[in-house]
Amino acid sequence: MNRIASPAGMPVGVDLRITRLRLWHVPLTSHTAYYMADGKTCDTVETVVIALDTDAGLTGWGEVCPIPHYLPAYARGVAPALQELAPVILGGDPVGVEVLMAGADAFLPGHVYAKSALDIALWDITGQVAGLPLHALMGGRRQETLPLYHSITCIEPDEMAHIAREAQGQGITQFQAKLGASGDWQTDVERLAKVREAVGPGPLVYGDWNCGATTLDAIRVGRDAAHLDVMLEAPCATLEDCARVQSATGLPMKMDELAHDTASMLQAYGLGIMDAVALKLSKFGGLSATRRARDLCLHLGAKMCIECTWGSDIVTAAALHLGAATPPSRVLNVCDLSGYVSPRLAPDAPTRADGRIAPPDGPGLGIAVDEDRLGTPDLILD
Repeated sequence: MNRIASPAGMPVGVDLRITRLRLWHVPLTSHTAYYMADGKTCDTVETVVIALDTDAGLTGWGEVCPIPHYLPAYARGVAPALQELAPVILGGDPVGVEVLMAGADAFLPGHVYAKSALDIALWDITGQVAGLPLHALMGGRRQETLPLYHSITCIEPDEMAHIAREAQGQGITQFQAKLGASGDWQTDVERLAKVREAVGPGPLVYGDWNCGATTLDAIRVGRDAAHLDVMLEAPCATLEDCARVQSATGLPMKMDELAHDTASMLQAYGLGIMDAVALKLSKFGGLSATRRARDLCLHLGAKMCIECTWGSDIVTAAALHLGAATPPSRVLNVCDLSGYVSPRLAPDAPTRADGRIAPPDGPGLGIAVDEDRLGTPDLILD
């Protein structure tokens, strides 16, 4: 039996159970449309927010925001998956997250993106019961603030350079330049060159194709841009093709879409293409699974970008807690996803300052979601 604690830490004798799940579909509009390789666009995207209510009056919040045509996930698939899991969720004990999540995996294999929101909400409740922020439960806070990167949409090279200069003026020192949207490799080289020129030597610059390039184009870009001191991210649709690009260019490489579980991470590491890796909560299935991926990276020596695919304040806060509990030497960067979109769902959520961001300090996720901004739930399970 799990008992919730009073602010003074004394148990109040309540057997904690989940009594209700509420779900909302919320359109998030990017401040700037994101153009990516292979025709992918991220402009207005639907995020899914869930609330787990308990018989003790505590509420845990979760969020998942799949980008269309990006990963095997879609926003309108979350509600049916959670409806299927209702026998596991309702009446379940939210404290001891991985026990309930193991039951969910046994009841409904797969659908990790839908379970990601559930896992985050369970951790939020667990932190509230403990009276501790999630980073304290994830191993302890290792740094006060975390380094951010700024993602630059794939547009004309001069405009990308302008965006980079503006972000650098806000303290950003790491820049992800989207590549491949125009379909010609020479312009991608120009994009990297203009961004590098704009920010000068030293800051990290990397070009991201989101798995949308051919090996021929990615190799030509990498070879022509090698003198610029850049990193390549996720150029091709298979790990083997990414390895061919790395071998031909000699440039460091960051994995993203193709590194989504233990097996794929070990394969990428074995191919020598995981100098850095994006650990996105929805790829792995929430904080629990992403923490295990984090620990594997600590063993393998890979740098990590700890974030999620897209989203607002809830998923941003969750990722920041895990990032804060990770050794600073292994955190490449994090992302203030909620800073790229509107509306903001939690007015008190963290924002960037001087190129860095701090996790919330309150119990659980440590943010207060404004339910008025969500409106009427699209789904209620009780």
